Amino acid sequence: ESMDPYGIVYKLEHIVTTWEDSFEEAVRELCPKADGDRAKTLTNLVEVARGVDYIYRIVRHYYLLGKKTANIYLVLQLQMLMPQIMEIADAYRQASHAFAHGQPIGDGVGVLAVAKLVKDLEKKTYEIAKDTVVQEVSLDGRRLLVLRAVGPGGAVGKPGEGVRKLMEAEGEKVKAIITIDAGLKLEGEETGKIVEGVGVAVGGIGIDKYKIEEIAKKRNVPLYAFVIYESIAEAITPMRESIAKAADKVLEKVKAIIREKVREGETAIVAGIGNSIGIGMT
Repeated sequence: ESMDPYGIVYKLEHIVTTWEDSFEEAVRELCPKADGDRAKTLTNLVEVARGVDYIYRIVRHYYLLGKKTANIYLVLQLQMLMPQIMEIADAYRQASHAFAHGQPIGDGVGVLAVAKLVKDLEKKTYEIAKDTVVQEVSLDGRRLLVLRAVGPGGAVGKPGEGVRKLMEAEGEKVKAIITIDAGLKLEGEETGKIVEGVGVAVGGIGIDKYKIEEIAKKRNVPLYAFVIYESIAEAITPMRESIAKAADKVLEKVKAIIREKVREGETAIVAGIGNSIGIGMT
């Protein structure tokens, strides 16, 4: 409450949810025969098209403004930025191919990791929030509540709301919350590098992160995070081998921290964050 005394986070969530629902509804009106997964994939494709169109309009704006005012510096700064702009535009092009063919993207590495975690284990699966499911499994005597976006359609779900509902339902049973997500690397850093820390590994505008931190603080539950490094382009393009291999490596680290921090008979929440395109339910 001290960080958000006026409830801005929940107001912002309402606006974002309204936008998402309206956007998905518009896509469904254009493609009424598309099923649930296909509709989400088409929604992602439209978002990619919006991104490319935005780049085009910004470049056009500075070009025409520089031409109109005979200001060489406006055109010069545009020219200097063109290599990065073209890199982002090409990433969008590759992203459109990934979404059109249902291929996993780099941003889905967190979802891939938890999918591998529950694979071949006896599980109970149920929906906890919009586009968000929980799979209950047992690992070395510990009860795990594995949360992820539903797949293989392109969804990111509501991990913050999902964790909040789980915490309210489980009461004092949860002894740890672990999040896994892709993170932005700096130039020169290795793709697929795994960083382990404390806190919440959730990107976006901060709504999900706030919700998880808020409920964890109230229940005094420790937060552990794993981040897999990748560039912006790698996050929205087909998943590279180094990122896929990182999912296996981070899985071993997650298992190790569960054994270390959670006793037998206790419960932990493991949340795989990211876009679930191409990653089915295991």
